[in-house]
Amino acid sequence: MTAPTATPAQSAHTAPFGSALPGSPELLRSVFRQHAAGVAVITAEAGGRPVGFTATSLNSVSADPPLLSFTISTGSSSWPAIRDSDHLGVHILGEHQQELAGLFARSGADRFGPATGWAPGPHEVPLLDGVLAWLVCRVVARVPAGAHRVIIAEAVVGDPAGEGRPLLYHQGRFNALRD
Repeated sequence: MTAPTATPAQSAHTAPFGSALPGSPELLRSVFRQHAAGVAVITAEAGGRPVGFTATSLNSVSADPPLLSFTISTGSSSWPAIRDSDHLGVHILGEHQQELAGLFARSGADRFGPATGWAPGPHEVPLLDGVLAWLVCRVVARVPAGAHRVIIAEAVVGDPAGEGRPLLYHQGRFNALRD
């Protein structure tokens, strides 16, 4: 008995499974380096102080009700504020805001220092100046996911009217769109 051979049409659509690697943190990271993601900054108020971090895991979940999600490591310095906040700010960054994205991504940085334009918004959520769009959201769930939490939040107020093009994260660095 001989094994069936693939037709030319079948061969053209065969994935290169021979190069498949076993699942691992390194594999996941290397695959997601190929995935371009939008860049957002998530903010909250904690004990009268603003906190925030850069997130590339922002996703739309549902239009009705208007839900979004993002992830945060429970080891993050921002986690206690996100864990305890009822409302959060979600800011979509523009390609002109690479420095701001880097600032909010650096551990130990003075994220809300003199160089950062912001003001308290609805529900005392810190809102950043000059972003493409922002939302204030009510947290509806914090779902355990390994050493992270998936935060699901409902948009309660926002503004999509910023100008410019979105900032992207790809291959481990911030990038701009190319036409």
